[in-house]
Amino acid sequence: MAEQLTWRKSSFSGTQGGNCVEVAYGSDRDTVFVRDSKNPDGGMLRFTKAEWDAFKQGVKNDEF
Repeated sequence: MAEQLTWRKSSFSGTQGGNCVEVAYGSDRDTVFVRDSKNPDGGMLRFTKAEWDAFKQGVKNDEF
Protein backbone atom coordinates (compact mmCIF):
# COMPACT_ATOMS: atom_id res chain seq x y z
CA MET A 1 0.00 0.00 0.00
CA ALA A 2 1.55 3.28 -1.08
CA GLU A 3 -0.60 5.77 0.79
CA GLN A 4 0.31 6.83 4.32
CA LEU A 5 -2.48 6.01 6.78
CA THR A 6 -3.19 7.83 10.02
CA TRP A 7 -4.32 5.25 12.55
CA ARG A 8 -6.70 6.05 15.42
CA LYS A 9 -7.50 4.02 18.51
CA SER A 10 -10.60 4.46 20.63
CA SER A 11 -10.21 6.55 23.76
CA PHE A 12 -12.13 3.74 25.52
CA SER A 13 -9.25 1.35 24.92
CA GLY A 14 -7.32 2.66 27.91
CA THR A 15 -3.59 2.70 28.38
CA GLN A 16 -3.09 -0.79 29.86
CA GLY A 17 -2.45 -2.44 26.48
CA GLY A 18 -5.90 -3.99 26.22
CA ASN A 19 -7.33 -5.72 23.17
CA CYS A 20 -7.90 -2.90 20.72
CA VAL A 21 -8.30 -2.22 17.07
CA GLU A 22 -7.11 0.82 15.18
CA VAL A 23 -8.97 2.43 12.30
CA ALA A 24 -7.71 4.54 9.42
CA TYR A 25 -9.51 6.15 6.49
CA GLY A 26 -8.02 5.94 3.02
CA SER A 27 -7.25 9.09 1.07
CA ASP A 28 -10.45 8.57 -0.93
CA ARG A 29 -12.43 8.69 2.37
CA ASP A 30 -14.48 5.76 1.05
CA THR A 31 -12.11 3.05 2.29
CA VAL A 32 -11.71 2.11 5.94
CA PHE A 33 -8.83 0.00 7.23
CA VAL A 34 -8.84 -1.89 10.55
CA ARG A 35 -5.88 -3.55 12.28
CA ASP A 36 -4.92 -5.06 15.63
CA SER A 37 -3.20 -2.40 17.74
CA LYS A 38 -0.97 -5.03 19.38
CA ASN A 39 0.24 -6.30 16.00
CA PRO A 40 0.24 -3.34 13.60
CA ASP A 41 2.43 -5.14 11.05
CA GLY A 42 0.26 -8.25 11.05
CA GLY A 43 -2.08 -7.13 8.29
CA MET A 44 -5.30 -5.19 8.09
CA LEU A 45 -8.89 -5.55 6.99
CA ARG A 46 -10.36 -3.27 4.32
CA PHE A 47 -13.99 -2.12 4.17
CA THR A 48 -15.97 0.38 2.17
CA LYS A 49 -17.31 3.31 4.17
CA ALA A 50 -20.83 1.93 3.69
CA GLU A 51 -19.80 -1.45 5.14
CA TRP A 52 -18.07 0.23 8.09
CA ASP A 53 -21.07 2.48 8.75
CA ALA A 54 -23.37 -0.57 8.72
CA PHE A 55 -21.08 -2.34 11.21
CA LYS A 56 -21.02 0.69 13.54
CA GLN A 57 -24.81 0.95 13.38
CA GLY A 58 -25.09 -2.75 14.24
CA VAL A 59 -22.88 -2.22 17.27
CA LYS A 60 -25.01 0.74 18.40
CA ASN A 61 -28.15 -1.37 17.93
CA ASP A 62 -26.65 -4.23 20.01
CA GLU A 63 -26.97 -6.64 17.07
CA PHE A 64 -23.82 -8.56 17.95
